[in-house]
Amino acid sequence: MRSADDRKIVLILRESRLDELIARFNTIQQAQFYVEHLGADFGDYLEERRQYHAALHEAETALRQFGRVQRLDRKYLGNFIFAADDIIVVLGQDGLVANTLKYLDGQHVLGVNPDPKRWDGVLLPFRPSDLKRVMPEEIAFRRPVKRVTMAKASLNTGGVLYAVNDLFIGAKSHVSARYLLKLGKVEEHQSSSGVIVSTGMGSTGWMKSLYAGWAGAAATLGVKPPQQALDAHFPWDAESLHYFVREPFPSRTTGTSLVVGRISNEAPLTIVSEMPENGVIFSDGIEADFLEFSAGTRATIGIAERQGLLVS
Repeated sequence: MRSADDRKIVLILRESRLDELIARFNTIQQAQFYVEHLGADFGDYLEERRQYHAALHEAETALRQFGRVQRLDRKYLGNFIFAADDIIVVLGQDGLVANTLKYLDGQHVLGVNPDPKRWDGVLLPFRPSDLKRVMPEEIAFRRPVKRVTMAKASLNTGGVLYAVNDLFIGAKSHVSARYLLKLGKVEEHQSSSGVIVSTGMGSTGWMKSLYAGWAGAAATLGVKPPQQALDAHFPWDAESLHYFVREPFPSRTTGTSLVVGRISNEAPLTIVSEMPENGVIFSDGIEADFLEFSAGTRATIGIAERQGLLVS
């Protein structure tokens, strides 16, 4: 049994809205002027920050009983090297859990909700007060774990990007993306506003809104939408991904027959860029962490070789 001095706990956190405004405007007074000038409630910003810092203090105090605690801000996730036996605790919104999972390889993640009145916390089953009870069970490997299938984009240039919720493949700005899409033995040149690839966890997010638009348009036109358009959700640990082409444009050289489908290990999705510049692939809504996807670059989209592991 490892001692507390040998055990490392990485506490993932993020700045509050007010902290970000203070960094932008230098002082809390200037941040207050900015918020109130726009007619917003500055008191809500103060309360969110107060509650988060209180939860951070409670969580860190509890965790220090079980190991060395290292704080890590979300902006450093992409550059941080996690040890195989690190215990990861995320204090924040659901999105912070997803952002953390894609940088891990086998480590368990405990999601802690700092403000249950503010955040739904689908991926945050614990509160700071639960940590004294949960941590001994997790250290002894007695806590149940939910497995999360992840997506992976691999480029012929050597670039790799993982996604817990979804991948976006398209143009950096609001222009049409042009590419060759191939699924199995069928391929098609397309022009669209981009391709979304969703995991089971992400199927209740961006993908859900795409299917909702599909179903709504069908209903407006008096057409019964397919069942898939009514329920886009599928299990977190499913051995498949779903893709959806946004706003495909039919023309003499581009088609619209491969706009929705399922991706598996046996049938990965291949996309070859036909954009001379500004083609990108990013994941989980983080546009700053992207792969360049310009003309000639081939992306193979499939199920990642690793899974996210959420303690429940």
